[in-house]
Amino acid sequence: MPINELRSIATFVKTAELGSLRQAATAQGMTPQAASQALAQLERHLGVRLFHRTTRSMSLTDAGRQFLEAAQPALIGMQRALSIARRSQEEIAGPLRIVGPHSVFGAVIWPLLDAFCRRYPEVQPDVHLDDRIGNWVEDRVDVGFRIGPSAAEGVIARKLFSLQLIICAAPSYLSQHGAPGTLSALAEHRCSIFRSSGSGQVLPWFVRVGGDLTELHVTPTLTVNDEALETEAVLAGHVIGLLTGVAAAPHIRSGRLVPLMVEHMADKSGVFVYYGSRAAQPARVRAFIDVAIELLADNPAYVLTTEELEGAELRGREAARRIG
Repeated sequence: MPINELRSIATFVKTAELGSLRQAATAQGMTPQAASQALAQLERHLGVRLFHRTTRSMSLTDAGRQFLEAAQPALIGMQRALSIARRSQEEIAGPLRIVGPHSVFGAVIWPLLDAFCRRYPEVQPDVHLDDRIGNWVEDRVDVGFRIGPSAAEGVIARKLFSLQLIICAAPSYLSQHGAPGTLSALAEHRCSIFRSSGSGQVLPWFVRVGGDLTELHVTPTLTVNDEALETEAVLAGHVIGLLTGVAAAPHIRSGRLVPLMVEHMADKSGVFVYYGSRAAQPARVRAFIDVAIELLADNPAYVLTTEELEGAELRGREAARRIG
């Protein structure tokens, strides 16, 4: 039903209830002229006269009475439905569909969910982590996270933090095998590589050489498709790995991992939150986006400064030489 017809019917019903077109116009926030036009439009559309009009009063015709009996219950139902929809738009409650990559973001999502659920316990998050890129519409996504901005049409992407790729080794590995001094020296070392769960492809190491991003292909001692597992293997001293800042930062800061050749560290991409048009979002979606930006945007827990990396590498290499 076109909205002008709905407005005309609402004007008719309110006029019948109040017995005055002027009062009906005031009740609906309309001018008397607009209310009169709406009512006349309805009568022309139906081809019948709905009111007997005098200079002082309005009374229903037989056709008007019959139309009121048929239209009023449906109008009340429509108004109730509109009220429910508006209320649900403003309430921070209900289901919330969240998607993101399993690798990298798995370590980030829980602190965010924990904080959000404590603030808004009436929201029911439905979280799906998968490295494969799904369809925004078919998956009924409210909020998503990606490594890199989404190319989906109509989706807004906001960068949360840079994703650093850091060559790392445990002190125990360095004391046993020594530390590579150049990228080419990695050929003599035990290295791990990552296989994408989404595509099944083995990913090269991305490193920065002379300001340019370069793919480095290493011979793997270990191949995994889970970053948490790869991190454990590096921590155990089995391999040198290319780890994200998300996985490596707490271990580098504690001294459990040593960053190597930090001048070649790449930050080729970033972690993004993406969502649909902000104007049409339910309150629970807007609230989650706000919390995600508050807690994750440029969060130092996931990004190491150049000074931190250089200092950690220097200390780690000196410690390994002393142990060796």
